[in-house]
Amino acid sequence: MDEFDRQAARCVFVGIQGRTPTQPELDLIRRGAGGVILFARNVSDPIQVAELSRALKAAAPGPLLVCIDHEGGRVQRLRPPHWTAWPSMRRIGELDQQGGVAGMNGTAIAETLGKMIAEELSACGIDLDFAPVLDVDTNPRNPVIGDRSFSRDPRRVARLGVALAQALEGAGVASCGKHFPGHGDTSQDSHMTLPRLAHDPARLWEVELVPFVAAARAGLASMMTAHIRFEAFDLLPATLSPMTLGLLRKDVGFKGCCISDDLEMRAISETWGVPDAAELAIDAGCDAVLVCHTLQHQHDSIDAIGRGARSGPMPRERLLEASTRLATLQKFARPATAIDPAAAPKSCNTEEHRRFAAQLMESVAQVGRQADPTERRV
Repeated sequence: MDEFDRQAARCVFVGIQGRTPTQPELDLIRRGAGGVILFARNVSDPIQVAELSRALKAAAPGPLLVCIDHEGGRVQRLRPPHWTAWPSMRRIGELDQQGGVAGMNGTAIAETLGKMIAEELSACGIDLDFAPVLDVDTNPRNPVIGDRSFSRDPRRVARLGVALAQALEGAGVASCGKHFPGHGDTSQDSHMTLPRLAHDPARLWEVELVPFVAAARAGLASMMTAHIRFEAFDLLPATLSPMTLGLLRKDVGFKGCCISDDLEMRAISETWGVPDAAELAIDAGCDAVLVCHTLQHQHDSIDAIGRGARSGPMPRERLLEASTRLATLQKFARPATAIDPAAAPKSCNTEEHRRFAAQLMESVAQVGRQADPTERRV
């Protein structure tokens, strides 16, 4: 393995299939994958998740980020009875609009929520939460965002999203604002097809981009791209668009790590294929790509990125830049020796956490009945 392969592997975040890693999956981790994303299929209880995190990290040749989508509401991989059921972000936005609850305004609620989420994730060895959603809820027909967003008001989304993200990071878990440059006004699901938005730049700067500018100014650790074609910027989807990702760096001013959404979603895979998309995404300006389901796609994506930098057309400096940003993000990666599976349950679904969640939600049971759109295997 040469330096190009090592850098390329760090830029690929992978999923595994079960609650314990198989030998081929461990071989992939030993190749140097930068992170592992956990889904419901990987989860049973806090001890098991902590043991899984520890096993994955022990196999890695360097720092490994264990990641998860844990937003609250529909999208939370860790659920009762072992973990706390958190409200949707729409609920936090509503409480903020109403003036707060129990002597706390919406910003304080978001900060407390972020801290408590981080406590449960950290106990299980999880380093990076793909949250908060920074999309603005402007389209009531949106099939994939909806109540995952804080509000229809972009400034409320910005304030609450930054508060939650900073609280996560203050408690040792990296945040990831998503989905740049904004998934809130689509009427299609990028898991299934490639949505398009025809808003002009003025509208995007007034609405969609407001929370991302706030996140950039706050210095958050990472952001995730949207598989959406923003026709004001480019005919390519944002994940593959040098123009759109250039906007993130130059105009929005983001200096952290840029991570793609899952490349196995049909918005990308049906047109570009996963390995080619991985190379295109890194070349366009992503620093890491998610390949969540298929072992062969994961290996092939590492190969494609390394080959692109070694032989062209990807500039070698681009892969080095991406790998360097990943190394900075991996400072959140706790070592295997820092994870204590036996102690994990003590920090999860505590009485304090349940009491706080109950103050925020009318019915905790609603969370279990709602479909999680991000669990879809496509």
